[in-house]
Amino acid sequence: MFFRRNVPGNVLSRECRGGLKVFGVELHLRMAGDSRVHMDHDMEIGVTPTAVQKLPKHMREAQISTEHTHLIADPVKKPRQRYVQKDGKCNVHHGNVQETYRYLSDLFTTLVDLRWRFSLFIFTLVYVVNWLFFGLLWYIIALIRGDLWHSDEEGWTPCVENLNSFVSAFLFSIETETTIGYGYRVITEKCPEGIILLLIQAILGSIVNAMMVGCMFVKISQPKNRAETLMFSHKAVISVRDNKLCLMFRVGDLRNSHIVEASIRAKLIRSQQTKEGEFIPLNQTDINIGFDTGDDRLFLVSPLIISHEINEKSPFWELSQAQMDKEEFEIVVILEGMVEATGMTCQARSSYLDKEVLWGWRFTPVLSLEKGFYEVDYNSFHDIYETNTPSCSAKELAATLREGQLLPTLSLLTPELPKPYTLEPISTHNPLSKEVDKGEEGEKGEINGSAAALKDQPGLD
Repeated sequence: MFFRRNVPGNVLSRECRGGLKVFGVELHLRMAGDSRVHMDHDMEIGVTPTAVQKLPKHMREAQISTEHTHLIADPVKKPRQRYVQKDGKCNVHHGNVQETYRYLSDLFTTLVDLRWRFSLFIFTLVYVVNWLFFGLLWYIIALIRGDLWHSDEEGWTPCVENLNSFVSAFLFSIETETTIGYGYRVITEKCPEGIILLLIQAILGSIVNAMMVGCMFVKISQPKNRAETLMFSHKAVISVRDNKLCLMFRVGDLRNSHIVEASIRAKLIRSQQTKEGEFIPLNQTDINIGFDTGDDRLFLVSPLIISHEINEKSPFWELSQAQMDKEEFEIVVILEGMVEATGMTCQARSSYLDKEVLWGWRFTPVLSLEKGFYEVDYNSFHDIYETNTPSCSAKELAATLREGQLLPTLSLLTPELPKPYTLEPISTHNPLSKEVDKGEEGEKGEINGSAAALKDQPGLD
């Protein structure tokens, strides 16, 4: 959008206020526009412009000029840094953590959360160190008893037969802990310290096996790998459903094994400043996608379109299409449920930036009825098409529809007006006088009649 230089100052200020929210930025843009006007004037009379070098970098852009009008471009909207990546990874790094001992208090979870390269390294290191430690103990026992020097003598009973070096002690330690039992090196019954060490190694070896194998099993069967087959649409759309603006996105599951007790929720991530002046970075606000009605509970057999009705409680209630384009926000979508095969809880995440929310679009249907079954076309999962959608806010749309519904109702409730009287020529004779005369004549007739009746009665003469 561009602003003309030759428009009145109040019009330019009003449009700037419509595009920018902070007063300081608005003033800066207005001063930059005035500087460009003086620069154009200097260029016309042959003077080298010097004031333009003092402008910020985003103001020193190539000018687009016509014969009579100079145009100034709006500053380009900076791309927003994602809070949650499209694949669900949170783009947050924890720095300056001094209390690192807290990680050792939950050692099992720490080992599970490590990357695979570190997990395999620790897995190998634990076993090798364990074997070397007990191998060293077996070698010390043989060294103290003198088995290394008297093993070839007849009648000498060593603690461990055929153990004559550290390498052979290390191999015996591996055979003992892994229960291989080749049969060449065996412990004798005349070595009580060896029997005690054998018991200790067997017990500690079982504990190490349980911990390391359990850690690797949990890491392999982590439910986040199940989330790789849960899909979210690349874009979110806003269009009208049942005369109401709705924010929609689509989710789907590629596997035939379903997500049990699937539920979905959404968060609006947007920086906010309170009335007291406190700045809250990346403030989280709930977006209602059917919590009141139970629509957030999903039966995810086929792809579903999740809808958020933009009503009075919605954070988008007063945002129009033009205002939505200027806002900076991120919508984080979280899908949770239990894996049907393992019963473990699975969570899949995705997000939509402000530029990924398209106004006036709908999703293309992907479900079709075939012979005996329904077929889902995942090639059209992310496809959308444009539709007629009002660019006003949901609040303005609701007010307009409310007024349109009240008009026929008011027409039914309006009382019927009396029919207009026809104007007749005014008579000199007062019509009320006729009624009065008739009334007087009636009264006279009644009096005369009663008098005559009295005369007719006998005895009144």
